[in-house]
Amino acid sequence: MEQWTDQGIVLSARAHGEGGAVVSLLTENNGRHAGYVHGAMSSKKRGMLEPGSQAKAQWSARISDSLGTYALESEKGLPDGVLDSSLKLAALLSACSLCDAALPEREGHSGLYHGFIALMEMLQTDHWGAAYVMWEISLLRELGFHLELDKCAGGGDVDTLCYVSPKTGRAVSKAQAAPYKEKLLELPNFLRPENAREGEAGDKEDIILGLKMTGYFLEHWAFIHHAKGVPEPRLLLEERFCA
Repeated sequence: MEQWTDQGIVLSARAHGEGGAVVSLLTENNGRHAGYVHGAMSSKKRGMLEPGSQAKAQWSARISDSLGTYALESEKGLPDGVLDSSLKLAALLSACSLCDAALPEREGHSGLYHGFIALMEMLQTDHWGAAYVMWEISLLRELGFHLELDKCAGGGDVDTLCYVSPKTGRAVSKAQAAPYKEKLLELPNFLRPENAREGEAGDKEDIILGLKMTGYFLEHWAFIHHAKGVPEPRLLLEERFCA
């Protein structure tokens, strides 16, 4: 008998069988991991399986390679205020869908798990938009694509970083970018080194630039070989921010 107990964040719950569901969690020590939950569609359990809810999970299976079953104990519901804001809810659903679609199953991602917890705490503040963009940068790094935004790819002035190369993910200064800036992605003000050190939150236009930047790398790197492409909730988040 294989089993473990861990803390997890609900990423998705897909109805399966007689009132049950296959539930995907981002766990602290066991990565993205799925399991079957009996009676998941009951009124008692349905609420604790909303994407973004936190639970203590006990997984067990006869052999390690099988789906196995979850026994879940609710730890914490959705962050305060999320259900009152369509944008915050869209951000939470986007983060859940990205993890569910992009992370290899059963690979450890404890740093991303704790980063997700921090993101949900930031959703209760006024700085949540910038925090979300930075979380996506962390997700890309976890998947193997590191954005280098603290120095110029061409050796230019770090105080005038304005763009990002779509090929390398490296920042480019204003002077170095001048000959081909139309081909580059714009770097949001809150991600420029001097502002990032100060923890600047960024305004709406800055957040949109950030979402377009990370969205480009999600589409052309993280999800380029995925048949369905970037998950719909992530596309919807950017669409709602731009509205």
